[in-house]
Amino acid sequence: MTTSQRIDASSLPSVVRTLLDLFREIHPAADAHLVRGTDGEDVVRPLATASDPSREYHWLGEIDEDAPRLCIGRGHAPPDQVERLVAAISSSLGHEREARSTAQELSDRYEEINLLYSISEILGAVRSFEEGAQRILTEVMDVLSARRASLWVYREETDVLDLVAAVGEDGMTGPIDASASETATAWVFREKQPMNVEREPSTGVETGRPRARGGEAFLSVPINYTPPDSATRTVGVITLIGRRGGTRFTSSDERLLSAIASQIGAAIEAHRLLAESLRQERVLRELELAHDLQLKLLPAPESFGEGPAIAARCVPADSVGGDFYQLYRLSGDRLGLLIGDVSSHGFPAALIMALTMSAIGIYAKEEEAPAEVLRRVHRALIKELESTEMYLSLFYGVLDSGQGRLDYANAGHPQAYRVDGEGRMARLGATGPPLGVTPVEPYGARSVPWSASDILVLFTDGLSDALAHRLGSSDGEIRLVRHVLEHRDDPLESVMDEIFAAAEEPSDAPPDDRTLLIVRG
Repeated sequence: MTTSQRIDASSLPSVVRTLLDLFREIHPAADAHLVRGTDGEDVVRPLATASDPSREYHWLGEIDEDAPRLCIGRGHAPPDQVERLVAAISSSLGHEREARSTAQELSDRYEEINLLYSISEILGAVRSFEEGAQRILTEVMDVLSARRASLWVYREETDVLDLVAAVGEDGMTGPIDASASETATAWVFREKQPMNVEREPSTGVETGRPRARGGEAFLSVPINYTPPDSATRTVGVITLIGRRGGTRFTSSDERLLSAIASQIGAAIEAHRLLAESLRQERVLRELELAHDLQLKLLPAPESFGEGPAIAARCVPADSVGGDFYQLYRLSGDRLGLLIGDVSSHGFPAALIMALTMSAIGIYAKEEEAPAEVLRRVHRALIKELESTEMYLSLFYGVLDSGQGRLDYANAGHPQAYRVDGEGRMARLGATGPPLGVTPVEPYGARSVPWSASDILVLFTDGLSDALAHRLGSSDGEIRLVRHVLEHRDDPLESVMDEIFAAAEEPSDAPPDDRTLLIVRG
């Protein structure tokens, strides 16, 4: 026997109650009411509450899962009016279903929109991306009823996915090799595709994909970032594992998580750029400090007081460089003069420069002969020069104005000239190879006469090469020395300013350290 029961009128929409009341007023003898049937047939009979148990009841159709059938009795009313009532009630119930569905969808969308808005606020408020990621995952896990949420960021330098945040149950801590074939998270990253796996242990993933752990719902989506001027790239993965209530993640959940991943992708890139900017600022500050410290190692010529007129300047191509000069006050009113050029520039060259200056500072005070100073410096630096595959040219001279003599040793530094009182220019040639070129120490020394009208011009090839490029000639060295000669009576600082200004004019000369040391009298 079919079982049916009357539906409580108070649970019906008001428009349906109104229709039934009007119908009963017009047809008081009709048994007009709604019942819930459970037999799944097209007609419910008998109806225990009806006045006529043999009367048939017309189905109106489904409204929701909890009330699968609604019907109205026929009898004591014209069939066409019953049909119209049935149609009106069916239409009303249909509108009610749509309204409920729309309300539920709006409620769901509101929750999702609110989540996306909350994530935007979190990302805008936190200074640490890891802190923001932790809060975002907590929100996501709550809204999507996940048991664990994790966020992985790709590190290009090591080709791994690092776990930057995780909430909920314990799980993998990483790092995950981005090329790992057995790891679902790595697969999502490589293939740039979401993975939404059924909860049932027997449900795997299509061929070629790894399986999620048995018996767990698994939703993972790639985190992408699209720069304004280049293609989209995947920067990480966000993964949800397990779900409270034992249900699977829906396609709607996947779309929501993908939208969240887009927000996170932009945040990851923004934080990466911020970190890179901070790193560059830190490097620049360190370079500026290194630049200042290096220049402070070079003596101020004016601090040497009476004696020959001296001007010196060093301009590194980078913040620090491998060019250097040094002045030493020696016994007997003698003056030690040094200029050097390391074969590279930047930090490696600056380190060699610092080591060289330290070594010469020690040996110049101990030794009389410039050649012996170079031999001992070479011996101290040879291992360091060989390991770094660098070498340096070096000129070291001792000027004794009282004796009218300049003694010097030249380790492969060609930019060394003496200009006598008659205006004759003479190169002070090499007495040995550059330091670091050969393991032996064939360093000799020479002496040339010196008078109060003589000028010593020492410089590095970065300065002469820049002048040659600007002048369109190959004799940058001669042009430089000739300029000094032509202005020999001018203040040395102004002569130096003119030379460096000419070298700074636009040219296609490659950047290099530039150093100039002029001694007169």
